[in-house]
Amino acid sequence: MTVHFIGAGPGAADLITVRGQRLLESCPVCLYAGSLVPRELLDACPPDARLVDTARMTLEEITAELVAAHRAGHDVARLHSGDPSVYSAVAEQMRRLDAADVPYEVVPGVPAFAAAAATLKRELTVPTVGQTVILTRVAERATAMPDGEDLATLGRSRALLVVHLAARHADRVVAELLPHYGPDCPAAVVAFASRPDEVVLRGPLEGIARQLKDAGITRTAVIMVGATLGAEQFGDSYLYSAGRDRCEVPEA
Repeated sequence: MTVHFIGAGPGAADLITVRGQRLLESCPVCLYAGSLVPRELLDACPPDARLVDTARMTLEEITAELVAAHRAGHDVARLHSGDPSVYSAVAEQMRRLDAADVPYEVVPGVPAFAAAAATLKRELTVPTVGQTVILTRVAERATAMPDGEDLATLGRSRALLVVHLAARHADRVVAELLPHYGPDCPAAVVAFASRPDEVVLRGPLEGIARQLKDAGITRTAVIMVGATLGAEQFGDSYLYSAGRDRCEVPEA
């Protein structure tokens, strides 16, 4: 039997992948984070499925549930918000399943930053303006950041920066990025992306922290900073250029 780590998407129940939906419909056990995964998704589970809310469980307790389901011969849908590849704590679960000789697979999902970009109607990589996106977070009430990954260091790149888990610490984010991006750099916050209670804030970097406070947003938000958020005048991509040889043979 297999544990399926499934990306549940950013919030809207219909943003789960078709593969993820089909697995939900077939697995007799489902572990999910009740504080993050939309309840409507659980309606897809079999009527007699065992549903386990992991919001208040430790890693050891979660692992024990996964191992017990495997030993009972049950496939498991392990739902994670967004995409399992980013800030999902999947790595330590997979490490423990390896030790217990429990097979697993990973089903990708729509990450929060992609849902936020869709809401903003922005491509995050714009020709001649910016071609790099950095996903990061702050270390408050979480595992310490590795050396060299602080905001001040990352900000020197002036790439499009997407900061997770930072809504409560927006003042600090702005203070560390202002020397590199400048006060007028475009910034945006998307909270509860794709959900009915979605909130969108836009403005220059120097004022985005005040907007967050005034809106009372303290969680489930991404802060974006970078020139591509306000790009209007830029060159067209070479991809669709009339000068591109469309018969060229790809390199081996």
